[in-house]
Amino acid sequence: MTTLRIEAGPFEFSARMEEESAPETCAAFQRLLPFESKLIHVRWSGESCWVPMGDFETNLEFENHTSHPAPGQILWYPGGYSETEILFPYGGCRFASIVGQLAGNHFLTVEGGGEQLKELGRLTLWEGAQPIRFFPG
Repeated sequence: MTTLRIEAGPFEFSARMEEESAPETCAAFQRLLPFESKLIHVRWSGESCWVPMGDFETNLEFENHTSHPAPGQILWYPGGYSETEILFPYGGCRFASIVGQLAGNHFLTVEGGGEQLKELGRLTLWEGAQPIRFFPG
């Protein structure tokens, strides 16, 4: 079982890679580590934040995909109808974009620090973009 550390704004999390249910997505993300970007609040998906990745080509198919992730179930949308992105839900979420409902590959699950998810969401909503970094844990 592979664990990653996530630093998002002033918060730290640990997350389990879902290697059995999303092996290709996990392998692709591991090749990007350490991964650093900005986390911003979503516009259409409810209580969640996201990492925009623009036209980044993942070459991934859907696996372990969902439109309704629970808090801490991190999705990687491989692109297609909308831009490539990482979805970081902290509460009630229905993954969507301007074109409608989407599904993303659930590839990480927050195991440590989950009690900070709502505060991260509040901070990002009211204070703006936060730095985010994923790295081996």
